Amino acid sequence: MVKKKAETTEQTLETILFGIRNILRSSGKTDDKRDAIIGLIFIKFASDKFEAQREKIKAEYGDVPAFLDDKSFYLADNIFYLEPHTRWDYLVKNANKNDIAVIIDTAMADIEKDNKSLQGALPSNFYVGFNLAVSTIKQLIDEINKISADKFHEDDLIGRVYEYFLQSFALSATKEEGEFYTPASAVKLIAEMIEPYSGRVYDPACGSGGMFVQSMKFIERHNGNKSAVSIIGQEKNPDTRRLAKMNLAIRGISYDLGTQGLGESSSFTDDQHKDMKVDYIMANPPFNLKDWRQENELTDDARWQGYAVPPKSNANYAWILHILSKLDVTTGIAGFLLANGALNADGIEGKIRQKLLENDKVEAIIVLPRDMFYTTDISVTLWIINNNKKAYSVNGRQLRDRQNEVLFMDLRRWNDHIEQYSVEKSTKKKKTVLTDEQIAKVKSTYQSWQEGDGYEDVPELCKSATLEDIRKANYSLAPSKYIEFIDHDLEIDYDKEMARIQAEMKEVLNVEKASQVSLEEAFRGIGYEV
Repeated sequence: MVKKKAETTEQTLETILFGIRNILRSSGKTDDKRDAIIGLIFIKFASDKFEAQREKIKAEYGDVPAFLDDKSFYLADNIFYLEPHTRWDYLVKNANKNDIAVIIDTAMADIEKDNKSLQGALPSNFYVGFNLAVSTIKQLIDEINKISADKFHEDDLIGRVYEYFLQSFALSATKEEGEFYTPASAVKLIAEMIEPYSGRVYDPACGSGGMFVQSMKFIERHNGNKSAVSIIGQEKNPDTRRLAKMNLAIRGISYDLGTQGLGESSSFTDDQHKDMKVDYIMANPPFNLKDWRQENELTDDARWQGYAVPPKSNANYAWILHILSKLDVTTGIAGFLLANGALNADGIEGKIRQKLLENDKVEAIIVLPRDMFYTTDISVTLWIINNNKKAYSVNGRQLRDRQNEVLFMDLRRWNDHIEQYSVEKSTKKKKTVLTDEQIAKVKSTYQSWQEGDGYEDVPELCKSATLEDIRKANYSLAPSKYIEFIDHDLEIDYDKEMARIQAEMKEVLNVEKASQVSLEEAFRGIGYEV
């Protein structure tokens, strides 16, 4: 009975969320619709937190304005202070006024002014410029007002709602628009593999901040200390950067996304964290990025020291070397996604890959199933780069010496778990999703290989290859070069199969023969000799 009630609540929340998105179905670009909704949801949840804190202060100190309006009582608990005209109930009361867009833009600006950590996070003069009808804005506010923690008892209602809109707008985005979002199951896999329990976590192309959110969720799942982790990142697109700041801020996650202003800021040409070393890197940089530098730009950059300069025609290996340059030289570990073409790329990229392998930086290569990503159906690869493959103890586990070894895994056959998402009323998309059980299996395989306890090569799944094996394969990192694949045709019992085919053919011939006899008799019956 309890389970049935939970399913009903979930369905009701889904209906509300779909209704919110559907209001703007025919209004403007995908990015504008997304930002209009998420901006209002930010004020809704910030106000919910503010009001809860206000009741807490009132219970402790009484209904005393000197305490209730003291910003320090809110900021000390990582709650944003909101002036009366910036609170959600004020927007609800004024939702049908002709200047509601101005009211919302003013609220956004003043929330930023009162909370320095939000500087550059909220939409600026956005709602007036979007030029929505007053009735449409009122619809949005009324529908968002239905989302209530009192009604929907979820552990992470804020995260649930934010994830829904980030995911749903990524589904309907173009390739370039969709770069703000990485599927949650892929991000969860990275977090489980590199285990960011404490220290600095960095993402050089952080999008809407999904890697950071999952690193915190990882800590929660394993009862760790979230305050022991520092979040550091950079995002080139200023609109996406704001999205990340909102996503992290509303969840109470502190962050350092650099000091870039309102313009574009590439990790390659405007590195906001020069000379910084981190413990963990989680990233999903743009695949096969072209023209990431000018022809004579960054040719002597310190990040390529000891390696060839990555070609301007494709940034895949520039991302790898940028990531490697940020890792702590003794214990740094990174998990990041790249297009499969990087596994076999030749020319300058091939030389860089050879040097990476000879320097023993690659620990694991895991090809993911196809059609996991919302703006492309290609299969991509999870790379694990590790600066310490020697025997040592980490997170209570004793690792063996894995020097000059690489673990290969191929998950392309794990394509049986499909989830269907609504894009519009009549349009749905199906995407491959890794289940928690599948993620656990990948992690278990990886960790048993690291520990040397119970790991075995499994045909069509995994193989531990030596550097010498990789040299013989011309430094290819394609798992298919190493993992054993079974020719399932050889499993056929040919004698039995041939007997079955012969029996079926004999039956067909007998039926045809009987039909021919019947036809001959019919012709004779009408006076024709056959």
